[in-house]
Amino acid sequence: MNAAKQNPMRCLLIPKVVVNMGVGESGGKLAIAETLLEGLTGQKPTRTYSKSTIKPWGTRKGAPTGCKVTLHGEKKEAFLKKAFEAVENQIKISSFDLAGNFSFGIREHIDIEGMKYDPNVGIFGMDICASVERPGYRIKRRKISQSKVSANHIVKPDESREFVSTKYKISVVEPEEEEEY
Repeated sequence: MNAAKQNPMRCLLIPKVVVNMGVGESGGKLAIAETLLEGLTGQKPTRTYSKSTIKPWGTRKGAPTGCKVTLHGEKKEAFLKKAFEAVENQIKISSFDLAGNFSFGIREHIDIEGMKYDPNVGIFGMDICASVERPGYRIKRRKISQSKVSANHIVKPDESREFVSTKYKISVVEPEEEEEY
């Protein structure tokens, strides 16, 4: 279909990106992760708390174990471009879920452009989760007169893969098979 004649309600968009750093413990390490995440995104992160007590890991229910930031607008676009460059502009096909959303991880924050290694900070990894939807998805989240999104309006994984690969000029690759011993 011609781009000029395409229905604007069928266009895909990324409304938000969530960047999560799971540190696993509270204290100094979490404070360092929060300052690092604030420097990366330009927004103040919120803390995430553990949902249950796991004795072997030393976590208690309700203890702060990580931090996250939700990005919108220009900050979202700028961060996504940096994050895709950190993973060499490739995403695995398994990174996309059935609703068309995608998520991927960065093992070391120093892979992101402009970040340098600091021995006082160490190395932190992060998870990046982006939701992909069409205009009109708000009807399933609103408080008054909530409704379902039609089946033909829901984003399919193939549509999402094509949208992300063309908009951000990345390649969607098959996951590498692991060798059996």
